[in-house]
Amino acid sequence: MFTGSLCADLRLGDVHSLKEKRSVVRPIVAEIARRFSLSVAETGHHDLYRRAEIGVAVVSGEGAHCREVLDAVERMLAERPEVELLQVRRQLFSNDDE
Repeated sequence: MFTGSLCADLRLGDVHSLKEKRSVVRPIVAEIARRFSLSVAETGHHDLYRRAEIGVAVVSGEGAHCREVLDAVERMLAERPEVELLQVRRQLFSNDDE
């Protein structure tokens, strides 16, 4: 079994309040969850209105599948015109990593 995680640090475009931030981040989180059937949440920068951190987790029987899914999520985020992808951190674990 493999577990993969991705943490994306985003800079939001023309956003001037936390309410506007929610209107940008919620659809992104919902699209990732719907499109890839993953666990996803806003995980950081909650008090900053121009920054967001989104965390994603995937579990698979194959490490290659985890990497493919995380690659697709990263591409989707990079293609969003309303956000700038600043940094992505990934981790991949297997149950052999004990």
